[in-house]
Amino acid sequence: MIDVEICCNSVASAEAAKAGGARRIELCRDLECGGLTPSDGDIAHCVRTLGLRTHVLVRPRPGDFCYNDAEIIEIEETLMRCRTLGASAVVVGFLTAGGLVDEPLTRHIVRLAAPMEVTFHRAFDEARQEPLAALAAVARCGCHRLLTSGQAPSALEGAAVIRRLVEARSGVKILAGGGVTPDNAGRLLALTGVGEVHGSCKVRLPDGTVQTSPSLVEHLIDNTRI
Repeated sequence: MIDVEICCNSVASAEAAKAGGARRIELCRDLECGGLTPSDGDIAHCVRTLGLRTHVLVRPRPGDFCYNDAEIIEIEETLMRCRTLGASAVVVGFLTAGGLVDEPLTRHIVRLAAPMEVTFHRAFDEARQEPLAALAAVARCGCHRLLTSGQAPSALEGAAVIRRLVEARSGVKILAGGGVTPDNAGRLLALTGVGEVHGSCKVRLPDGTVQTSPSLVEHLIDNTRI
């Protein structure tokens, strides 16, 4: 069975995802800048009230994925709160100034986050590193999962690389994300062989805000049943 993760930018989106049949979400805020850490209240609501497997994006600011000491302390404190609030996983990504996976920091965060799982996010797609070498680095750090578009603008465009990552059998689960929709999910699965997909299933509301659509979530889940 394919595991579907819905990227939710608010409690309202998480409620919509659940209404559409989702069991697992990545919770964040401010998707327009790629997503930032959500509030403790939103995490608690998704975990305790909605009963969703909640993977929390831990990203303190927009921009690159090379953090200073103060930002690392903030990330560490956020991890501890996520664990207390009952999050299933945290979603992080760290690169060195040279654009490589930051192994010492990632390894430290994986240890600190336990027993929560750790997903290395699409910072991977910005790494100046051959994909299999970057995957090996993520695996050495103990990450459980890699969210990637195959170092391409979308997962469908990066499908060949994603298949290589899957076939590497690194022990890291490969989560295909980036432009995943109900209409292209089946093709993406056939091309890549992944066991997990990540999509936002978002629509723009009349007030200009973006929110998850229950019907799109339902459609995405239906189209990943293989």
